[in-house]
Amino acid sequence: MLGIPRAPLLRLQLALLVAAGAGARVSAPRSLAWGPGLQAAVVLPVRYFFLQAVDSDGRNLTSSPPGQTQFKVVVKSLSPKESARIYVPKPLDRNDGTFLVRYRMHETVHEGLKVEVLYGGEHVAQSPYILKGPVYHEYCDCPEEDPQAWQETLSCPDTEPQIEQDFIAFPSIDLQQMLKEVPKRFGDERGAVVHYTILNNHIYRRSLGKYTDFKMFSDEILLSLARKVTLPDLEFYINLGDWPLEHRKVNDTPGPIPIISWCSSLDSRDIILPTYDVTHSILEAMRGVTNDLLSVQGNTGPSWINKTEKAFFRGRDSREERLQLVQLSRENPQLLDAGITGYFFFQEKEKELGKAKLMGFFDFFKYKYQVNVDGTVAAYRFPYLMLGDSLVLKQESPYYEHFYVALRPWKHYVPVRRNLSDLLEKVRWAKENDDEAKKIAKEGQLTARDLLQPPRLFCYYYRVLQKYAERQTSKPTFRDGMELVPQPEDAASFCRCHRKMPGREEL
Repeated sequence: MLGIPRAPLLRLQLALLVAAGAGARVSAPRSLAWGPGLQAAVVLPVRYFFLQAVDSDGRNLTSSPPGQTQFKVVVKSLSPKESARIYVPKPLDRNDGTFLVRYRMHETVHEGLKVEVLYGGEHVAQSPYILKGPVYHEYCDCPEEDPQAWQETLSCPDTEPQIEQDFIAFPSIDLQQMLKEVPKRFGDERGAVVHYTILNNHIYRRSLGKYTDFKMFSDEILLSLARKVTLPDLEFYINLGDWPLEHRKVNDTPGPIPIISWCSSLDSRDIILPTYDVTHSILEAMRGVTNDLLSVQGNTGPSWINKTEKAFFRGRDSREERLQLVQLSRENPQLLDAGITGYFFFQEKEKELGKAKLMGFFDFFKYKYQVNVDGTVAAYRFPYLMLGDSLVLKQESPYYEHFYVALRPWKHYVPVRRNLSDLLEKVRWAKENDDEAKKIAKEGQLTARDLLQPPRLFCYYYRVLQKYAERQTSKPTFRDGMELVPQPEDAASFCRCHRKMPGREEL
């Protein structure tokens, strides 16, 4: 991986910017707009779409247009007789010539929406866009009755490699065996397992063990999914703890049982789902969370050439290697800036290593290289780091999230040994091979944008539930001790589901 010398590299970058129309006037009619937020049928907590700035010669810009962003978006009800609360913040500049537009609907509109996209007062592309109603807001309980049609509307991928891999061990699922084994093996006082049954698109659950407070996260994504599509009837167990649970091998007697978890490992057989962290960030985006999979895309710090050429880390003391990072940082401040922001596991080390001040996550991207070290399991910040435009230096790990299967070292990130013994060497390599480091960072970012789209995460959840339901050898049922998980009330927002209206066949 030999780098281009710095001077020719700068000339090449300048030539690319000129070729891409940097500094040229943006043409509103030639610019492009696309994405799920321009489709009425795609129901998401936050609807979004993309803009590509194009110059007057028809060339896509690959960096931000000069001056203040002049894109403006107005989203309003199609009918003046129908009012709706719709929050539309300024478009997010992704620093590569594209912009991300978000809007959150707090009410349903039945006639439809009008989306105007303007640049310098001129309409962009095919603006105004007409989304014929009904256009449902997040809390409208109106599931699509045809799951296949719903998946096609969301452009769900035909297959998810991780799901296929996870279910190889479970050609059939014996619910009676699960009922006998799960409470005994994983439901003691230290347990963090919740038993769910879905019947007629209603969700029921009972908690097994003492540490099940995180059921609010599994509840919220299941309820959100049930509002959007009719779920299959099934009965399953979700592990709310950090560590995967099922370590039996496929050839063991008895064999493994299909526990669903948010994180898995090379020596476990858990079926993996997108983490509670990323699903919560989607559901509460532009409402209850600051960092989410969309907002981070428009807050990636200075351009690559203006980032600080150091590796960066901030985090809790949840793994000993994180303490090593701080020591390495002290010894090599020109290469690494690392600090522990909170002590719990190694409190005796605070006096020796010191406590770093908390920083806003977006400020991480002022640095060119991001160090990703496991916490108790996989570090759940990894998706957000990948969406930035810094190079991720990832610790080798037995733990993984649902999307890791699509990532490759040296293509999407730079691998670092488990014991961090080569971390400084990798930082030096990145500094000496700036063009290659930038290329890997960009490839990782583009791949993460694809893998972590909100619709795709909903698709992933549905596909896991579907695969699970297909393999059950008996009918799921409501069990003793279960309670209904009700849909949240949204009395302030009117919602009339057209699928539940009398005579909807004639509509």
